[in-house]
This record gives sequence, structure tokens and C-alpha cells, in this order.
Amino acid sequence: MSSLHDSYRFNDSYDSDLCLSLSDYVYFENSSSNPYLIRRIEELNKTANGNVEAKVVCLFRRRDISGNLNTLADSNASEYDNLSVREESKQPTVSEQQKHQLKHRELFLSRQFESLPATHIRGKCNVTLLNETDVLAGYLEKEECFFYSLVFDPVQKTLLADQGEIRVGSKYQAEIPDKLAEGETDTRIQEKLETKVWDPDNQLKDPQIDQFLVVARAVGTFARALDCSSSIRQPSLHMSAAAASRDITLFHAMDTLQKNGYDLAKAMSTLVPQGGPVLCRDEMEEWSASEAMLFEEALEKYGKDFNDIRQDFLPWKSLASVVQFYYMWKTTDRYIQQKRLKAAEADSKLKQVYIPTYTKPNPNQIMAPGNKPGMNGAAGFQKGLSCESCHTAQSAQWYAWGPPNMQCRLCASCWIYWKKYGGLKTPTQLEGEVQGLSPFTTSGGRAKLLAKNRQTFILQTTKLTRIARRVCTDILQPRRAARRPYASINRMCVCVCMTPTQTCITCAHTYSDM
Repeated sequence: MSSLHDSYRFNDSYDSDLCLSLSDYVYFENSSSNPYLIRRIEELNKTANGNVEAKVVCLFRRRDISGNLNTLADSNASEYDNLSVREESKQPTVSEQQKHQLKHRELFLSRQFESLPATHIRGKCNVTLLNETDVLAGYLEKEECFFYSLVFDPVQKTLLADQGEIRVGSKYQAEIPDKLAEGETDTRIQEKLETKVWDPDNQLKDPQIDQFLVVARAVGTFARALDCSSSIRQPSLHMSAAAASRDITLFHAMDTLQKNGYDLAKAMSTLVPQGGPVLCRDEMEEWSASEAMLFEEALEKYGKDFNDIRQDFLPWKSLASVVQFYYMWKTTDRYIQQKRLKAAEADSKLKQVYIPTYTKPNPNQIMAPGNKPGMNGAAGFQKGLSCESCHTAQSAQWYAWGPPNMQCRLCASCWIYWKKYGGLKTPTQLEGEVQGLSPFTTSGGRAKLLAKNRQTFILQTTKLTRIARRVCTDILQPRRAARRPYASINRMCVCVCMTPTQTCITCAHTYSDM
């Protein structure tokens, strides 16, 4: 057993250790007061100084994306509910609190990678792709279980579906004609419905067809020798012959036989017209070496997402061309060599790591009187405060939550929920989930928190005072009075100016009622 920086163990197992493998979903802690980050381990690399770094795929919560994208995610959830109804899925009704907590279980996958130290891993969790047959309430019954259905692009700030649309409905179904009655003939014009490419009942024998295919390959090799661009890409004779032996030559030869009524003499003359031999090239020959390198780079980044490969790397190619090139590229020696290199590289990398359980106290813990206070000075908390989430007043341990001067706190259970799920158990204005952002990042949310524990007072004026402000504008001059608050106002002038209906607000003189 080898150790790294007294924090890792390999090839050995301990009950108290956290065993991590590739493709595991884990919690990462980047801040003692913020929720955990959720990441998927792609690689485990041992650094030169003996530490372990994990290359991870980033997953985002609702609180990490903008309000507009949260609205888009809500509309996607509504479409999911409608699809569940159409598929007669027995989705139980959920309460408002459950809907609130389900938002904490929703994640957004991304293609963003980052490297993080393995010492910041705090545990494992489960993340699954949402299916229309899943029962959403079931995620709340499982601990540390999340789901995702949309992909978030942090650069473009977009949300896209991770899986293709399920094509359900009459517009996606084939129209099957009625069965012909006995003795009834088919009056449809077959040439408009289909194209005949080969007749198995032709007059040629199999040896004759094979001989014609050999001639077609020879003509293809000769055509490549005459073509300047092909000679650059296929400099040797055996490479040109190999290119002429691929399926594109076979398809062209059989199509030539079909068009010439399986007449070998006519088919031969079609292969070598008066202008020179016919050259048929497939995608492997049409693509240049630089385009092939771009394709391999894109495949490494996006996998088999051919739409993104074409859009970001090869926009001048058609989607059909990219797909055809991929399946032909998989038959080449280069693909086999790359596969072997990746397998050898994977064997040399770490596949499993054991991390001891993290036992250091969180600096947000509210220490009891007499103990050493936390980093946020939590020892001075007022007595009688309740949990911001569940409003309980009894807990074995309390944690500071939010700005230190607000003295908000969470019980032990709600603190663990906050760290793992990124929200509070019950909806609250302090959490700021309506905007999809942390409440401490906006001035509005900060103002609400500042006003939470302050004593408030209301300065309420009488109706007559408000009337005097409007009727006696020339005498009171509110703007001038605001600039000179200590200048006296002539009360008699105000009394004379006002209609005698109420008691004067300045000299207490009583007038008749209205």
C-alpha cells in the first residue's frame, strides 16, 4: 500500500475510507459556507509532488444559472409532465414543498472540464438521466440522488435537451395502404415509389459479374493514377489499389450493370468513356489530412455528437458526409492505433483511490460559550433564534448561514441538506430561489436580510397633515423645508390657509366639521 501526502490510499480498502473510481459522481467542497459542487470523475492523475488531481465534468444546479434559463427549465418540466400524462404514466401529485425540493435534485450536465484536488472530495452521490417513465417523487425518497435532462453551456449560456425527441403521434407513423383484394391488381406506378438498383434475375452468371468487378477496380486504380489530387493523397500504387477496392467502386460497378441492362460490352464502355476512366471517390478520399485531424480533435471533445462536430469544427461539410467519414474512419489502421494508445494510457492511470473520511470541523459551526469561536465569530449568536429552514429551536449543533452580521443559523439536519442539495428544505424569501441566485449576491436580497433582525418603526401622519401638505404648498414649501429642517414655519398662516373643517395641526385651533 502506498500513501500520497497522508491523504490517499491505493489498492487497499478500509471501512472508514471513501473509495472513488472513474465515472463516479462526487461532492466537491470549494467553500465552507457554500453548497457542495457536484462533479463526475473522468480521470485520476497523480501529480509530481505526490498529490492526486481529479479531472471532472461539471454539473450545475439551478442556483448556478440565470433566471431566464430557470424559466426555460420550468417549461421543460411542464413538457415532461404533459408527456407523462400522454404516456399514461402514474405520476403522483406532489405538494408545493415537494416541488420546491425537486428543484434541488435537478442538475444540468455540461461539457466543461476542470481539475480539482482529490482532498476536496466530501462524498459520493447518484446522478441519472431523467426518463419519462420515472416517478419524480421517487427522487425525494432516496438520499443523495439527483437527475438531469438538459445540458448547460456555460459559454453560450444555453440549455439544450440531452436526448432526442420521442417521435410519438400520427405524423411520425407510416401510412399503410389497404390490402389488395383477391384478383385485384396494383395500379400504382412503381417507378415513382422506388428505384430499382439491382435485378437478381439477370442473364449474367456469377463468374462474369466477378470479372466485371475486377475490371472496375482496375479502372479505378488507373483513374487515381491519372488524377493529380488523388496522386497527392494516395502516393503509392498499393494505396491507390486499396482505395479502388472499397465499396464506392463496387456500388458504381453494379449500378453501371443495371443501367446498361447487364450488357458487359456497354458497361465496359461506360466505365471508360471517351474523356478517360471514371473516378469514383468516397469520403475517405474527399477529405484532406487537415480535415481528418479536425475531425479527430472534434471527436475527442464531443464524442459522437455529429451535429456539434459539424457546427464547431467542419461547417463546410454536410452532416451525412461527417457520419459517413466516421464509419469509414473506424475501419482504418489509424483508428486501431489510437484505440491501442488510449488503452495503454488508461492502464497507466489511476483507476481507484481511497480517501480518508473528512473529519475537520466546519468553521461555520456555532461554538458553545467558553469554546473557541469559529472563523465567522459565531460565538456571539443571540439566544432564542430558530432554524431558518425548519424553524426548530432544538439541535445538537448549529451552523451560521448567510452574512455573519445577520446571525441566521441552520440546525444540523438542515445544514447537511443545504450543503448537499444547495437549498433550504422549505421555501423562504431569504433563500432567493425565485431568481435562481444566491440571496447574498444581489443588493435586494441583502437589504431583506439586513432588515430581518432590526427593530422597525412606522411614522404615520394624520389625514389633516397630508391635506395641509397639498393645500398649503406655497406656505409650507416642502422642498425648502426639507433642505432647512430647523427653520420655523408660521402656524397662523397655515391655519388661515386651510379650510375650516378640522382641528389645525399646528396651533390646535378647532374648526367646524365638514
